[in-house]
Amino acid sequence: MSSVSAQGVVERASAELSRRITGLGLRGRKRSPGVVERMANALCGPASTAAPRIPRRRRPSPRPLVWTQFILEERFLEKFFLYYTPNERRTLAQVCTKWRDILYSSPRWWSGLVAVLDCRELRSESGCCLQRFYNSVVRRGIRGIVLISATDEDINEFIKQFPLSAHHIHAIGLKGCTITDRGLEAILDHLQVLFELELTGCNEITEAGLWACLTPRIVSLTLTDCINIADEAVGAVAQLLPSLYEFSLQAYHVTDAALGYFSPKQSASLSILRLHSCWELTNHGVVNIVHSLPNLTVLSLSGCSKVTDEGVELLAENLPRLRSLDLSWCPRVTDSALEYIACDLNHLEELTLDRCVHITDIGVGYISTMQSLVALFLRWCSQVRDFGVQHLCGMRSLQLLSLAGERPYCPLCTL
Repeated sequence: MSSVSAQGVVERASAELSRRITGLGLRGRKRSPGVVERMANALCGPASTAAPRIPRRRRPSPRPLVWTQFILEERFLEKFFLYYTPNERRTLAQVCTKWRDILYSSPRWWSGLVAVLDCRELRSESGCCLQRFYNSVVRRGIRGIVLISATDEDINEFIKQFPLSAHHIHAIGLKGCTITDRGLEAILDHLQVLFELELTGCNEITEAGLWACLTPRIVSLTLTDCINIADEAVGAVAQLLPSLYEFSLQAYHVTDAALGYFSPKQSASLSILRLHSCWELTNHGVVNIVHSLPNLTVLSLSGCSKVTDEGVELLAENLPRLRSLDLSWCPRVTDSALEYIACDLNHLEELTLDRCVHITDIGVGYISTMQSLVALFLRWCSQVRDFGVQHLCGMRSLQLLSLAGERPYCPLCTL
């Protein structure tokens, strides 16, 4: 009997194993396992309570687009346009209306661009055309605008056709314009959020006009090639613009006295000063700069031909925060000036010495000891030879070296 019963238990266990394999062996939660189930558990492990996995039919992938559809697909274009600069996107916007609409839909595609308008061409355009253009300026988030060859009448028309500019335009440039002080006053009164102003070749603007027009919110001002701009204009800038951060001036008749108008009022804010081709400036003007503006980080004296080594010594000793210095077209600067620069301007990152014809390899040797210098411009320095250039190749921080001149330098691959 015992052998028969044992054989029966084995047979029942075998049947239970078969049921487990085919997924039919289900067990209630509250029922205790019997002998057969315990034997099956010992042989193949406890039964799983999870439901069997039902295979699902895969959804077919979407049909690939043809090329004519692909180049109009918005997700693709959003990534495609990232490979181009804002200036290049101006051309892409002319490919088709789809591309134009996508590019016009977000200001991020136009960052850093300004709208340039030649008023001689605008005079023949209809009001509707001008409205469309100005609306596109707003849609693209362009905050800067340049008016070329504008008159007082053009300024009035601009204000009339583009009323949104009052709270949209942050920077304006007037180039080659014949506007008078009245026109300048009108445009500055209209632009309520203007921070940057550039006047280039505006020969009808007077110093009295600047005294009447300049507003304290201007932080960046450029005055270039305006024949009526002289010392009094600098006085207006110093008195009326307490928050001025950047000032660029190119005026042949500005003297040392003009730089004496700057006061401690600007010392905390004015960081960038560019004086281009101010032929009358001398070392006395440099004295005024270092006393009134000790916190300058960028200084250009390009074309200030009367500045000498003594003036550069004053700069090096009193402007320790300088990061960029431009002494191009200063023919009286010699190797001694470069020694002062190398010894005192420990944080200088960019130095421009183009057309400094009295600089030699000795001066270049002084420069080669500067550990923070990143960019160096030595174009048309006729007395710099291969020997001096070889010294520069040991500078670990130098990333940009610009050389030019009649005499070829040694091949860079041999340095």
